[in-house]
Amino acid sequence: VARRAHNPKVAGSSPVPATKKASYLRGFFILEYLVYILFSETHQKTYCGMTSNLISRFKSHNELATKGWTIKFRPWEVIHVEVFSSKSEALKREKFLKSGQGRKWVVENIILEW
Repeated sequence: VARRAHNPKVAGSSPVPATKKASYLRGFFILEYLVYILFSETHQKTYCGMTSNLISRFKSHNELATKGWTIKFRPWEVIHVEVFSSKSEALKREKFLKSGQGRKWVVENIILEW
């Protein structure tokens, strides 16, 4: 089953779309996209997502959202973050991390070391 991140019409996707927040550096606006991995120690579950505003997205996962997969396994902790300069790069990485090989990589490189 094909899934698209942040599409409210697809089951299992994020209920709140990522928001755009630009950083300012020496006269240039920089928009960064973050791929993040959450871990629920209580339920031994992981979740991977993409956003441009990790703080508000994390708050949504832990407090604001009223439906979706992540509300069942609260509380969440951020255990890994990767920064990308383009949305397409970030979406590509998120897609990989949600694949079978990506889930294996998360367990071997993030969970076991955490």
